[in-house]
Amino acid sequence: MLQTTKGIILHQIKYSDSGVIAQVFTRDFGRQSLMIKGMRNRKAGRHNVFLQPMFILDLVFYQRESREVQMLKEFSVSYSPSGIYADIKKSCMAVFISEILTSVLREETANHGLFDYIENSIIYLDKNESGYSNFHIAFLSGLSSYLGFEPAVRKTPENKYFDLLNGSFVAFPPGHSSYANVQVSEILYSFFSSSFENMKNIPLTGSMRNEVLETIVKYFGIHLSGLKKIKSLEVMKEIFSGHPD
Repeated sequence: MLQTTKGIILHQIKYSDSGVIAQVFTRDFGRQSLMIKGMRNRKAGRHNVFLQPMFILDLVFYQRESREVQMLKEFSVSYSPSGIYADIKKSCMAVFISEILTSVLREETANHGLFDYIENSIIYLDKNESGYSNFHIAFLSGLSSYLGFEPAVRKTPENKYFDLLNGSFVAFPPGHSSYANVQVSEILYSFFSSSFENMKNIPLTGSMRNEVLETIVKYFGIHLSGLKKIKSLEVMKEIFSGHPD
């Protein structure tokens, strides 16, 4: 059956001499593996750039439930994140986020809210020229709610410790090691309760940003057993270690 939908490129791998298989998160069919023939030959070179992570495409593909890989018929660009790929820091963020999403998005069913959140996040990052050093942390904070493990509301400021295992802020260190210290917990609370615009108002040194990032990636790992080791994490920490804004 021929299907039409919008999709966000997560990752691609080589297939045969001229083809690729793209991992795509679609608005109407969840995650899909799409076979795209002829994308590695010389004539198709200019189109292959559109298969980079975070490109948003309008897709037409043949869907058969018996197949793990579907065949792409045609595509056009819905949104080109040119501002992301013109900036080394933003492009590193895109790689990091796509690696996270490739690992955690598994369902082959529609999730319009999640798709719209990712799409709007990409466009926000692409269009903002400054004040985005905290974006990757803010993105993961928001993503947790769509994946089902957003922390419980902090009822009182006395709940100073973030319990990663139970996803809650508590008054005293829990009886296990998976919790954040007071400083990191307060920063995480700010992210979990802030919008992308407000994230600019959370001042962080490079080292503290890295500590917070490590903590939220650990939080994801606890609640998503299938989360693989994020190879780009160390690159992200290096890139943003010297950015206090």
